[in-house]
Amino acid sequence: MTGAFKYFKELYFSFALLSAVIITGILGYMVIEDYIFVDAFYMTIITVSTVGFKEVHPLSIEGRVFTAFLIIFSFGIFAYTVSYITRYIVNGNLQNYFKNYKVDAYIDRISDHVIVCGYGRNGAQAVKTLLAYSKEVVIIENDDEILTQLKDANLLYMKGDATDEKTLIRSGIMRAKSIITTLPSDAANVFVVLTARELAKSIQIISRASKDSSVKKLRIAGSNNVIMPDKVGGTHMGSLVVTPDVYEFLDHISVMGSNEVNLEEISYKNIPSKFHGRTLSELDRSYDSGCLIIGYRTPEGEYRVNPDPNLEIIPECKIFVLGTQSQIRQINTLLHL
Repeated sequence: MTGAFKYFKELYFSFALLSAVIITGILGYMVIEDYIFVDAFYMTIITVSTVGFKEVHPLSIEGRVFTAFLIIFSFGIFAYTVSYITRYIVNGNLQNYFKNYKVDAYIDRISDHVIVCGYGRNGAQAVKTLLAYSKEVVIIENDDEILTQLKDANLLYMKGDATDEKTLIRSGIMRAKSIITTLPSDAANVFVVLTARELAKSIQIISRASKDSSVKKLRIAGSNNVIMPDKVGGTHMGSLVVTPDVYEFLDHISVMGSNEVNLEEISYKNIPSKFHGRTLSELDRSYDSGCLIIGYRTPEGEYRVNPDPNLEIIPECKIFVLGTQSQIRQINTLLHL
């Protein structure tokens, strides 16, 4: 109901005015002319619509004065209502409402999705990466021009302020897997992180920071990871000068799902239970997809590059595999990722 009122508040207002005029006309004719309800309703409708059929009964002087004032007040209100109905149909407002209603209804049903706050350069790149991995994404944005772009691109979006708790709830934060906040203001990002952590204790939060001093604040607020795009970009450019071939090779080994070679992480919970407690080599032999196990993360957060094949698959561990698009798709299918 709230969404409908937001899109049709002017229309509701005009219908309320028109209804008030009709009710006034019915009551006026029933009191002044002693009409029964049906006759009073008929007289009111032909008067308001200015159709001008013959009166039910000859009007008294008081009735004629009342009718004259009813025509004066109702004519403008009737024209006002008709103009708004026409505008909503011609301008596409009605179509936009139903499209937005479908989007909102779909967001109410999804789970394990990723919420992206802000669709600037960083937010757009994050969405592109997530979509490459076929992840469902809900974008929170309040810029009308950007919202039009999102609508044309058939992306899931939620109009509103990401720092508002109600907006996060509407985006399904309690059912979401992760939230990425890329707002231009560090203070706004801190507020989003605080609110998100309060609403969803276990959600993964990734935040953008523009200042070194904001990194610690975002982590204290509850962010799992804090990214400084300027620092990452500058470090990358400097490394291309010192070790260009190494970084070009790493760029080729992409984590972007649409590139030729991809790096994928597999969590303990996504590995079939029959391999829990077994070794990496046993898992590798059972799923001969061609992917290479190049990394292992222990439950304590320690990373092992080119891990020992005899390492056991234990709770809270993660495995990192490298492969082509087809190989990654095959391992994802086999593990039902």
